[in-house]
Amino acid sequence: MRVLCLRLLLMLSLLVCASTAFATQRALLVGVSELVNQPQALWLQAPRNDVMLMRDALLKQGFAPGDITVLADGVSGSVLPESQAIHEALGRLLAQSKSGDFVLLYFSGHGTRLRDSNKRYQEPDGLSENFLARDVRGTLGADNALTGDLRDADFDAWIQAFLARNVFVASVFDTCSANSMTRSTTDAPAIAEGPPGDEVRWRGLRTTQLIGAPGPAARVAMSRPTVTDPVPRARYVALFASESHQITPELRLPRKNRNARPQGLLTWAVVEALSRKPATWRDLFDGVLAVYPPVIDELAQRFPTRELPSPVAEGNLDAPIFANRAQAVSTRPVWRAQRSGDTLTLQAGQLDGLVAQQPLRVLATMDDGTMRSAEGTLAQAFTDKARMAVPPALRELPGAALWNITPLGEPAAVALRVRAEQGLPPGLSLEYPASVVAVNDADGADVRWSAGRLEVLSPLLGAGAGARPLPADAAAARRRLEVLARLKWLNQLYTIAKDAQFDGFDAVFEVWNGERLVRSGSAQQVDAKLLPLRSGERAVLNVRNTSARSVDLVIVGIDPQGGARQVYPEDPGETNRFKRGTREAPAIKRFELPWFNAEGGRLLVLATPAAPYSAPRLFGTGAGDAVAEVRVRGALQPEGERQTFAAMVHWAGEFAAAR
Repeated sequence: MRVLCLRLLLMLSLLVCASTAFATQRALLVGVSELVNQPQALWLQAPRNDVMLMRDALLKQGFAPGDITVLADGVSGSVLPESQAIHEALGRLLAQSKSGDFVLLYFSGHGTRLRDSNKRYQEPDGLSENFLARDVRGTLGADNALTGDLRDADFDAWIQAFLARNVFVASVFDTCSANSMTRSTTDAPAIAEGPPGDEVRWRGLRTTQLIGAPGPAARVAMSRPTVTDPVPRARYVALFASESHQITPELRLPRKNRNARPQGLLTWAVVEALSRKPATWRDLFDGVLAVYPPVIDELAQRFPTRELPSPVAEGNLDAPIFANRAQAVSTRPVWRAQRSGDTLTLQAGQLDGLVAQQPLRVLATMDDGTMRSAEGTLAQAFTDKARMAVPPALRELPGAALWNITPLGEPAAVALRVRAEQGLPPGLSLEYPASVVAVNDADGADVRWSAGRLEVLSPLLGAGAGARPLPADAAAARRRLEVLARLKWLNQLYTIAKDAQFDGFDAVFEVWNGERLVRSGSAQQVDAKLLPLRSGERAVLNVRNTSARSVDLVIVGIDPQGGARQVYPEDPGETNRFKRGTREAPAIKRFELPWFNAEGGRLLVLATPAAPYSAPRLFGTGAGDAVAEVRVRGALQPEGERQTFAAMVHWAGEFAAAR
């Protein structure tokens, strides 16, 4: 019997090893330098160099040469990057891919934006992002139609198809979109300022710059896969060269190097970051952000009126790089820091769950990829930044390229305090900074769990004259305690941010009956005139951004049954970056709230202006489900506090209770 068991274990281990061994890393690299139906003044120089630089970097990462497909003009032996060829290459890649594989989709070239009324999901600014293939033609008219472009809806369909096959998809877009493509504006020049032949060229065109050419007068629908049900993006990461309203440069890189060639800034930064041997996508993105400042500073001197690009990341950034594994390498948040003398300034603060005197671990990554670490204590915590001393063991480090900081534990001040006679239920799982701790007596406890019944004691968590203990076995108690712990953190978030102001951003709470707007008011001042809802009514939230800046936005709620509701972003694999809007062209989005329909419902809206060249941030409001946490950029803060918008809506309109 023992021999049989050993044989079975050996066979099982061989099967596991075999499945790992046969998993494949593949890449599709697309670079479009020449737009053959457009004036040469619109052509680029770097994409053909970008794809080869990326190919060399992937070979060093262990990709097999035969598993890297290159579509580029000006590259010997490569297929030309025309729209049909790109779709066909994506189709072949999908057909080759199987469960457990990894796929990198890389695109370098021009981007543009136009209004697309046929999209299933409408952007807050009403515009669609597009990548321009080599054969793009402009068919100008009321709808600014294009042929030879790949739209964001096309990319989404392909990514969903890969995810449906359990393939991890990473995307890199070294492309961009010019400001307000379909609107009359002079916010950003269409091409580089300066004399002809300037080495700095800008990726991103307005549709009015494109001309038609002999060929189809209307956009020909390319074949793309269809996935009936959206797939959670736990196995997904994307890096973007800029926000949707920005454009990004190509220039000779590295700077002041005799062998420098024209390269896209994001591509060069990604390859530089890969040389530091990052373990996760977050490490890679932090490495990208670390090499941007010198180049951006130089560009700012040459182009003082232009909004320079800020890279963006989304998806499961804590997953291991170039692998098919959704499980995070670490569930602890990691924040970038900037060193000045013996002081470190963190890109996070009270809004991220930091408190003064909290123990932290400091990580210093050197230029060669080696890492040193030491523990320290947080000295000061402000709303959106914090400071601490460099640990003595790290003060003598010369030229550390990256400083990162991670907490050693959750702050006790926001922990849910539980009086549990039989101990806490097993399996508690929460996103930082929410946590659950056991206390010895009911004094100061938020919740009591005793004799199979769970009783809420804190008024901020729903205790009151009408509240009564509920039956709860271990599994039910675990789920309820997790929700209450998140709710306590949401209340703390609102308390921190409630008095702040954010000029140009607003959220309006609306009550509808059928197609008729019954009443509405600011989400910051919802009272008995608006709530509770009456028979036949439903709740809607309207968010409006006219601040002339992009916004880091989170909207979360607790439904009447105590379940967590992630309103924005809806999919944990998508960005929580709300698009830039102005008074003349606001960015607006409407959210239906069908779950906000009974006593116990709560809604939190939290927004801050996005800051450039920074790592992801979600204010610790992750829903805590099985898919990846999405975060898009926090910030190395200026000396002044950033503006903040906060609103907490209660079912009965008692907005003051959360204060």
